[in-house]
Amino acid sequence: MKRRAFVQGAGLLVASPFLPVFPLRAWGGPNLPVVRPAPSQRRFSSQAVEQAIKEFQRNVPDTELGWLFGNCFPNTLDTTVTPGTRAGRPDTYVITGDIDAMWLRDSSAQVWPYLALITQDAPLRQLVAGVINRQTQCILQDPYANAFYADKTRVGEWAHDQTAMQPGIHERKWEIDSLCYPIRLGYHYWKITGDQQPFDAQWRAAITLIVKTFREQQRKAGPGPYHFQRQTTNALDTQPLGGYGYPVRPCGLIASAFRPSDDATRLPFLVPGNFFAVASLRQAALMLYDIHHEQAGYDELMALADEIAVALRQHAIVTHPDFGPVYAYEVDGYGSHALMDDANVPSLLSLPYLGAIPLNEPTYQNTRRLVLSAANPFFYQGRAAEGIGGPHVGADMIWPLAILMRGLTSTDDAEIRACVQTLKTTHAGTGYVHESFHKDDPARFTRPWFAWANTLCGEFLWKVYQERPALLG
Repeated sequence: MKRRAFVQGAGLLVASPFLPVFPLRAWGGPNLPVVRPAPSQRRFSSQAVEQAIKEFQRNVPDTELGWLFGNCFPNTLDTTVTPGTRAGRPDTYVITGDIDAMWLRDSSAQVWPYLALITQDAPLRQLVAGVINRQTQCILQDPYANAFYADKTRVGEWAHDQTAMQPGIHERKWEIDSLCYPIRLGYHYWKITGDQQPFDAQWRAAITLIVKTFREQQRKAGPGPYHFQRQTTNALDTQPLGGYGYPVRPCGLIASAFRPSDDATRLPFLVPGNFFAVASLRQAALMLYDIHHEQAGYDELMALADEIAVALRQHAIVTHPDFGPVYAYEVDGYGSHALMDDANVPSLLSLPYLGAIPLNEPTYQNTRRLVLSAANPFFYQGRAAEGIGGPHVGADMIWPLAILMRGLTSTDDAEIRACVQTLKTTHAGTGYVHESFHKDDPARFTRPWFAWANTLCGEFLWKVYQERPALLG
């Protein structure tokens, strides 16, 4: 579980024990203080990123959006990366922000927006290659873990969880997307650069382990080796029935003990995670064929992807009385299903962004309408904004991640403009976006230092600037 802190902000800069506070200087006037770390305090500087910031601020007339972009887009580089080398190869450790641990999901998503710039900036390219190399080592250490420490001897706060914990692991919550995100990052890095160095024999061994883990969690021969229990009063942080979760009927889908929010699944076949697995397996298969020249490996991964895809068509689609055929969020193979969406990615809303489903696919469009309506129990509408939340931080809390996914999966100018304006009016004067904020009061927010949301905000604003600049006016 990610640690969180509610912050009530009455002024422009909200102090937090997790967020570095830097001296304020006027940037665009007295209402836009400098909150970005000073150059000497930044962990990494990218010329390409700095040029993008200058271009955006020079050409976008809204100075507050320019300020927000200039703070958010470089936040991962400014505050969370530790680049280095290991055995003569790039090695990059990436924390999430206010927690000194590297999530496979978050670290992939945090550096993803920089892929578009890595051909212009060799050090930035090396930094991303270092993330891929570090993730390979994490997967080889434990494919069921979701978060790791830089120090492999460190024993963390969750050491007493009833699962196969070991030093160097921050948390061992099994989530399908933890193994998908590194494939997505590596595949697109390879396609953009042509660089095959990160995808060596160790990477190939990690792919073997990913496939083994996915097959174990199809649960065709029983629940598999993974179980998880935690002594807690929070039901979202543990699994019932000896830590194996509620029963499933094997059907080809992969069981996930936890959601991308790090909350326990109710029905173990998490649909967004399975869609993501299909896309990731196909990407890995292409890499095996082109880099390692493996026909057998290609065939194996494509067959597993096809099996999961067929199972999704058979078990994940539910006919809703108002929206027609839609995708459920979770199913169990017995016919039970949960109609909802959670803000954390992969979500149902985010599937086109992840390349897991076409944007114009009719069932997805039906699902999109459902999850952005009162039919989704975690869609909130308030005086400050509307958007998707989830159980992780409680009721009435909207997540900027979901606002960003709404904008990134929209083709409607009015909807995209509304997402931009919501980001502008809900940062609570901090110059950064957060994990979540209250639907009626953006000054009530969680996690003031959450690099994934910040950098994704930069990705969204840069995309709008490049494709629909009039919406930023």
